[in-house]
Amino acid sequence: MRPHKRPIAESRLEALFNTESLSALLNHNDDALRQSDLSAGYFVAEQSFGNLVPQIRPWREWLSNRGFSFELTYKGESMANVGGGLSKGIDYVHDLRVSMLFDLGKLAGLNGWYLHGIIMNREGRQVGWDHVGERNILLTEVWSIHGPAAARLADLYLEKSFFHSRININIGRIALTHTYGTSVLLCTFMTQCSAPMAIREPAGWSVYPKTSWGGTVRFRPTRDLTLRTGIYKIGPKVQDNTGWAWGSETTTGIQTPVELTWEPFFGPRKLPGHYKFGFGHDTSPYPDLIGDVPVADRATVRVYKEKPRDTFYIEADQMVYRRHGEHQMAGGYLLAGFIHNTPSISNFADEFYFGASLLGLFPHRPFDRFGVMYSYYQMSPRLTYGQSLRQAAGLSPGAYVTGPQTHSAVLEAYYGIPVMPGLVMTPEFEYVMRPNETSVIPNAMLVGLKAIANL
Repeated sequence: MRPHKRPIAESRLEALFNTESLSALLNHNDDALRQSDLSAGYFVAEQSFGNLVPQIRPWREWLSNRGFSFELTYKGESMANVGGGLSKGIDYVHDLRVSMLFDLGKLAGLNGWYLHGIIMNREGRQVGWDHVGERNILLTEVWSIHGPAAARLADLYLEKSFFHSRININIGRIALTHTYGTSVLLCTFMTQCSAPMAIREPAGWSVYPKTSWGGTVRFRPTRDLTLRTGIYKIGPKVQDNTGWAWGSETTTGIQTPVELTWEPFFGPRKLPGHYKFGFGHDTSPYPDLIGDVPVADRATVRVYKEKPRDTFYIEADQMVYRRHGEHQMAGGYLLAGFIHNTPSISNFADEFYFGASLLGLFPHRPFDRFGVMYSYYQMSPRLTYGQSLRQAAGLSPGAYVTGPQTHSAVLEAYYGIPVMPGLVMTPEFEYVMRPNETSVIPNAMLVGLKAIANL
């Protein structure tokens, strides 16, 4: 059965060829992904299923039948540094968004065309900046990086499937990390949503509320493979505070991402896995991160020319047990990933992470989810070298930099509690090792609470 269309969800794809790749060696007679709705509940925006105000459901259905669907979501995050770092203290951030879907077939006679839109408000302060001394890794998912704005336009794009749902396209203003290098499992972790930090930090990978003009084409070569690729205009993330000032954005180059996902099923319980292999080439010219070389070293130290940036990533998650349902979140997962950027021009040269997201660990709490993840960040060797040169010359290594930055790591754990339909409360814990990527600031311990509500 074809799943219902819902805001910010891509439509289901049929395979170009009625066969499987490596999955045929695992379950020769099993075609679980196509015969049932196992894909539902995996690539979704939030995990607070249901609505806090079910009384308006008839009105929502009336609108949906006439071509307009919407979701109103609140996400609030309070995190407190209770030990180490720069100081003890607490910060709060929130994301209030309206996700909209316009069925242009019903509204304008353009059958099969959909218009997606997201308008959001983000406010608050980043605890890593204020109390931990960490300015490279965001320690909360939501961050008002572009300053105050009452309403920001995020995604605004058209979607259409062709050839009996075998090819899907979207075109418009899109956040790349909503489309590439992400999953709902990663977005249950504060430090990994909407994608790992080493992917979403470079300017070429736009992240909410910043979006990019461009488009993606998506298709399944075989039943267990999904290939997506596209082309996007790239500009500095600090520009376009609200998402509405389209004509004032500077274009520095284009990003050409490509991602192949293998979705096998293992064993009689049909345990799904998602294995991603991705690459992105950003043609923008980026300077050598060595920065300003002290006068005494300029005769012997070479500064590289500006060059484009490449990003490679491998991400995997595998369900290890199934519980309480058939959709792809109904069970326990193991996760891991590795990201590599062009080292001389990328703050994060490498990142790797591994963790687990486990459902229903305790009796009588079947839908609670526990997650734990360790992530390691390796800084650019050119960045470290330049900071070392300046420090040795008696100069400042850089703004908010306490010494040559080399590496850091974060251990995160959460426990998600569905309080009622439409509301999830999630206590959070983070342990930040080597804040500021040096050994100067003490390791920091943070505790907090995240709330997600669908109205």
